[in-house]
Amino acid sequence: MKNPEKLLLQITKRLSDLKWRFLLILIVPISLLLFLSITSTGAVARCRVFTGYNPFYYINNLKLLPHNQNRSTNSGKPSRTTELNQSRIAVCLVGGARRFELTGPSIVEKILEEYPNADLFLNSPLDSNSYKFSLLKTAPRIAVIRIFKPVEIPESESAARVLTASNSPNGIQGLLQYFNLVEGCLTMIKSYQQQNNFTYNWIVRTRVDGYWSTRLRPNLFIPGQYVVPSGSSYGGLNDRFGVGDFNTSVTALSRLSMIPELDSAGLTELNSESAFQAQLRLRNISYITKRIPFCVVSDRTYDFPPGRFGVPVASMSSKGPLSGVKCRPCTSRFSGRWSAAVVNGLDRQWSWTESGNGTLQLCDGHGGWEDGWEKLFDGVAGKKLAAVRNRVAAMSFDECVADFEHMKRRSAVWDVPPPAELCHPVE
Repeated sequence: MKNPEKLLLQITKRLSDLKWRFLLILIVPISLLLFLSITSTGAVARCRVFTGYNPFYYINNLKLLPHNQNRSTNSGKPSRTTELNQSRIAVCLVGGARRFELTGPSIVEKILEEYPNADLFLNSPLDSNSYKFSLLKTAPRIAVIRIFKPVEIPESESAARVLTASNSPNGIQGLLQYFNLVEGCLTMIKSYQQQNNFTYNWIVRTRVDGYWSTRLRPNLFIPGQYVVPSGSSYGGLNDRFGVGDFNTSVTALSRLSMIPELDSAGLTELNSESAFQAQLRLRNISYITKRIPFCVVSDRTYDFPPGRFGVPVASMSSKGPLSGVKCRPCTSRFSGRWSAAVVNGLDRQWSWTESGNGTLQLCDGHGGWEDGWEKLFDGVAGKKLAAVRNRVAAMSFDECVADFEHMKRRSAVWDVPPPAELCHPVE
């Protein structure tokens, strides 16, 4: 056997030679890679070679990055919000001002400011509360403001056959006035498009008495589908809000002019909701129902607790999307499983509304608003909207006129009585 010490020395030398060869194999490509990185990126890259531009640094730290940074944020495709912000959107408000000091600021914040590229259209009859529309002076973009003196609409024979006066506070005339308001949106929008040589991608139609608890979400804009609130269907479709592309909206907003078509189809005794559903079906317009975060602030009274075909009145403090159910600021009489039990006793095709997960609170709506409702509203709406409510309550005639004058200067089309006439109730 050979000398062990000599053998160990030979083995050590052999390993040393292999180690240096292995290191050379590694060093050469790494050096080449660093050289190419430095020469291709210039002086700035030379300063950063051992940070962001060093491939080994990146690999070692890749596991520390958040998951959504490991891939493109949009995969080459714009987000839905970005896409909508690049679209042309018309937002049309209809109805009387009523409690607009409570609802208007939420519409501005949750819809108009959420989509600042949207053009505002207002179609409203003149009444003692019209001065409250001066709040719209803060809207990002104002296209057309129309406040008109209402006149009676002739009740045609076809309207008498197609429509029913049942459950309408003002009979068939009330339905015709409402249909005229809604279709007036379409007339104003088409005229504005023609004047400016473009077509809107989307039309949002909502009531001025709607209080919005959260924003109008981008996922409610669905091409080829007309989106309406779920629940409160009253034998048809909830017609208190709608959003669709231009083509679907043309049919959805043609409430008055489609009455002869409904008559020709042999349809009779329709209320607002069933007439709305019928006109969409007649023209093969696809629609979908969604929970939408608004409620209709109402001074009307309803039996409490509501029976099978009764009307629930929700507290504005309810947490869930109320989808256009009637509401007011109130101290809840029923909440959680008790309100769910009441609502689930409602007819599913009539006044039923979503009450899952204990999100719905019910008011006793058989009488007037309770004392101290202002404090209840302020607690729900927050300081910003509470400040607007207080400002309107204390508004002077001169302030009202000045607000309307400012609003007029910002509007593309102004079809409104003189501000002095609008602000007269404030004196």
